[in-house]
Amino acid sequence: MSKINVNGKEIAVVNIENYDYISLTDMVRDIENGSALIEQWLRNKNTIEFLGIWEEMYNSGFNSLEFEGIKNQAGLNRFVLSVKQWVEKTNSKGIIAKAGRYGGTYAHKDIAFEFASWVSPHFKLYLIKEFDRLKTEEQKQLGWDIKRNLAKINYRIHTDAIKEKLIPDEITKYQLKMIYATEADVLNVALFGMTAKQWRDNNPELKGNIRDYANIAQLVCLSNLENLNAVLISEEVSQSERLKKLNTIAISQMKLLTEDKNVKYLEDKSKS
Repeated sequence: MSKINVNGKEIAVVNIENYDYISLTDMVRDIENGSALIEQWLRNKNTIEFLGIWEEMYNSGFNSLEFEGIKNQAGLNRFVLSVKQWVEKTNSKGIIAKAGRYGGTYAHKDIAFEFASWVSPHFKLYLIKEFDRLKTEEQKQLGWDIKRNLAKINYRIHTDAIKEKLIPDEITKYQLKMIYATEADVLNVALFGMTAKQWRDNNPELKGNIRDYANIAQLVCLSNLENLNAVLISEEVSQSERLKKLNTIAISQMKLLTEDKNVKYLEDKSKS
């Protein structure tokens, strides 16, 4: 759980299934009858329509039939709806009620920003500003997490007894016979199965180079291949023989890396 400070008010941000949820309870904590404001907002017909559209876009398990009944009642004087009732009746994911020490009503950031706008447009702008600052800090921290975890991942590669052979894209006899202009392309072919030029020719719409589009597992493997290639060069191993060895190692390491929990965690963090 993280916290952001918006105009002197601490607001919790939690990660649920790789999505950010912001505490609505914290937003109204210092407002008289603040908890009642959440239910008042929830009873608003415009709110119900907005929530329904969001759920239909992002929640395949949303109970649309129950939603239609709620929407038809919204706006009537007798209409009453709590967060708990909304969640139980519609199986919503956009708003949740958490129990315990850090309990309260939490909403996906899209919905939380909508609620903040209803409370105060001024407050909403500051909330977005602080939320963006939090995300920037988390990206910086992710960089440090990657550096710390690379050592753990590489240690596992060098000590793990797994010898099972993977059948990825093994290099062809034709590729072995080719003379590559740069050592970078030797590594590219060993890991990606193509040279930098071949990648550019196949992806003319993309900017940058093949390595810019590599995932974390591939970048870790590439770093290891670079070190190994330097050793093989110093031992005067021919380019074709080095390519064959590097490809074999890339195959075994990529299988291991794609199954590694640390790598999967970093991949998920980098996408969120």
